[in-house]
Amino acid sequence: MNRNNVFPLILDKLILSEIAKPFVAGILIFTLIFVSADLLFQAARLMIQRGISFWVVSRLFCYRIPEVIGLTLPMSALLAALLGFSKLSANSELIAIKSMGIPFMRILRPVIISSVMVSVATFLWTEFLTPYTSLAANNLMQYEIMKNQSKLVKEKMFLREERDRKLLRVFYVDKLSIKEGVLEGIVVQEFGDDGRLIRISNASSGLWKDGQWWIDDGQIYEIDKSGNVKLLLQFERQKLALSLSPEDLERSTRNPLDMSARELWIYIKHAGMMEMTNISSLLVTFHYKISIPWACLVLAILGAAIGGRTHARSGSGASFGLSVLIVFAYYLLMSLCRALGESDNMAPFLSAWLPNIVFLFASIYFVRRAN
Repeated sequence: MNRNNVFPLILDKLILSEIAKPFVAGILIFTLIFVSADLLFQAARLMIQRGISFWVVSRLFCYRIPEVIGLTLPMSALLAALLGFSKLSANSELIAIKSMGIPFMRILRPVIISSVMVSVATFLWTEFLTPYTSLAANNLMQYEIMKNQSKLVKEKMFLREERDRKLLRVFYVDKLSIKEGVLEGIVVQEFGDDGRLIRISNASSGLWKDGQWWIDDGQIYEIDKSGNVKLLLQFERQKLALSLSPEDLERSTRNPLDMSARELWIYIKHAGMMEMTNISSLLVTFHYKISIPWACLVLAILGAAIGGRTHARSGSGASFGLSVLIVFAYYLLMSLCRALGESDNMAPFLSAWLPNIVFLFASIYFVRRAN
């Protein structure tokens, strides 16, 4: 009988039992850290300085929590694997398992399977829940806390126009100067009754004048049923069929960060038909919405490989500190790559996935050492 197949279910249950509790504890600990560092300070400031009621602040707090949890899941996966395998190593359980001829990759199998499930759950969480709670938090902040006070400048905004649940138009504005009533980087996508994109208009700038938007230096493109793009006309100035004032426009639009990956991709796919605006930052945001959940898998493998070294006998405090350092290094690299991607100095796909690739190679290195 092959020793690699001895008690496979018992082995998997042992590994899962060692990482399950640290994973839940990690979510609570990292969420508490984020909440203490930001949300509680913001809540106290709103109640003390602005006199906002506890009920309104509590709602804002609840709306922000899903976004925080989405950020803590990769950290928790790392902490769980690091603590779980450090304990197995310190108790010499890993040595006993390896002495039966079971390779480290086989020991890692429940970690990989469970972290893949966490990655998928994280994506679904950030795709279907976080955009709505973030929108609710922004609306609460705008209407009940800031009392409709508009910002001076707002960037990268989306506005959907629908009628009878049918999408008619999608507006994208790269920058809105509310006080001056000036738009920059305008794109308008128009859809037919069948939901097909039929026309795209873009303009370099726009101006709110005499209760109407006027856009300058633009083109209008027509898209046939085969998806072919044809330049219909160019214009120096044209009236934009949008009745919202700068203040109303600022309140009605959405930020790409608060959109789901699917919503963002629909716009990017249509905008990519022609070079009508710089969509690099939108592509970076889209790829990050997909790549960050998979950090759960990469960091979990890395944590298990580091924690599983037979000479690693440090306590849980040292393991927690090490996980914080690894997370800090990951997010530092992620911030650097994101800045490079948004400034067109790195391909959007690479800027989003490079942190995962770098840490995956680090994981492979430590796994080979653990073997």
